[in-house]
Amino acid sequence: MTLALLGFGAVLLLVFARVPIALAMGLVGLVGYGMETSMSASVSMTARLITDSARDYGLSVVPLFVLMGLFVNQSGMSREIYRAAHAFLGHWRGGLAMATIAACGVFAAISGSSLATAATMSRVAMPEMRRFGYSDGLATASIAAGGTLGILIPPSVILIIYGLLTQTSIASLFLAGLVPGLLGILFYLAAVAFVVWRKPDSGPRGERQDWRARLSALRGVGAVIGLFVFVIGGLYGVLDFWPINLSFSPTEAAGMGAMGTFFIALWRRKLPWPALKVALAETCVTTAGLFAILIGAWIFSNFVNIVGLPEALVALVTGNDIPPMAVMAIILLIYIALGCVFESLSMMVLTVPVFFPVISQLGFDPVWFGIVVVVVTEISLITPPVGLNVFIMRSVVGDVSTATIFRGVTPFWIADIFRLALIVLLPALVLFLPDLLNPL
Repeated sequence: MTLALLGFGAVLLLVFARVPIALAMGLVGLVGYGMETSMSASVSMTARLITDSARDYGLSVVPLFVLMGLFVNQSGMSREIYRAAHAFLGHWRGGLAMATIAACGVFAAISGSSLATAATMSRVAMPEMRRFGYSDGLATASIAAGGTLGILIPPSVILIIYGLLTQTSIASLFLAGLVPGLLGILFYLAAVAFVVWRKPDSGPRGERQDWRARLSALRGVGAVIGLFVFVIGGLYGVLDFWPINLSFSPTEAAGMGAMGTFFIALWRRKLPWPALKVALAETCVTTAGLFAILIGAWIFSNFVNIVGLPEALVALVTGNDIPPMAVMAIILLIYIALGCVFESLSMMVLTVPVFFPVISQLGFDPVWFGIVVVVVTEISLITPPVGLNVFIMRSVVGDVSTATIFRGVTPFWIADIFRLALIVLLPALVLFLPDLLNPL
């Protein structure tokens, strides 16, 4: 226990010293494992993990979904998604902010990335909201909060990472994220309605568009939505009634999505050679970073396991007869506290190897716990002082202060707290779709 706690302290010190989280976890795990066994055994374990990860076919799902999102981003499809949402919601008070959140939800479902969603939609939606006289606080907050949907609505890279860390079905995790993701959109729309109810001038009404304009906007995103339905439907086997078997594994679904977005972009002539090179290069860089974090997390997890920290925590919980929901409440408080100083992926890969055995021993469903963890990390993306989506907004917009954005997102993370409580108290909201469709 002492060695494990020293290891966690060392990782935190290295992270605060601006050492990358992958290197910090890998280095501490390597040294700690060596102290418990021998350095030769530790080096052998690390080398085996690296080579096994490089040869693992299941990990190919990561770059394929990343590439799918980058094709959507580089080809400019995000503007068409925002135009469609704007056509239906823009005439309401606060309607442009609501359209931004709805567009973020659709874009997140395709890109699977929170940071990509926030960065892309800030360039698309911010000029429009300023043109219609929206306050900077509401405009930036709706983009920053809407961007957090990218890590929950499938396909989600962070859900893939959780599934790989815990050996949980990625298909089940994707399906379980649908209802909480839709709840997130509804709660954020309610937050916008509350803001414009208190300050009507912060979100004035836009122009109402007729049904011809709305249908025209929908036609612009029809191919993208059709591709999403095809990929997700094939993943869960709901398209098996066709003459051809259209049931995909997660890796095959990712390949279908990446190839589909590529052909859609080519068909629309919106993926010139420079944009294609950028998408491929960013996929390589992002995938390399994610793989480094995964390998570092696995090395650190081996160290934590060999010193017996998960077993010690399980014994502590069971020996003191602590109620399971009290344990869950403590874990959630730890996540919320860590979210103030850690970005979401780092926080998850550092804590899941420790908490997951405890949760499993207490009888909680691993799919449900994965969604709870992702919703908590969503909150961390917009909470001070590190809310990563807030700083993305600050870097893109430039002339809006960080304090203004943090004040603007307050109603949104309060809405997230209510959503988190609902998911924790009613696990059926998360589990009924996986139980219903029982994906392979």
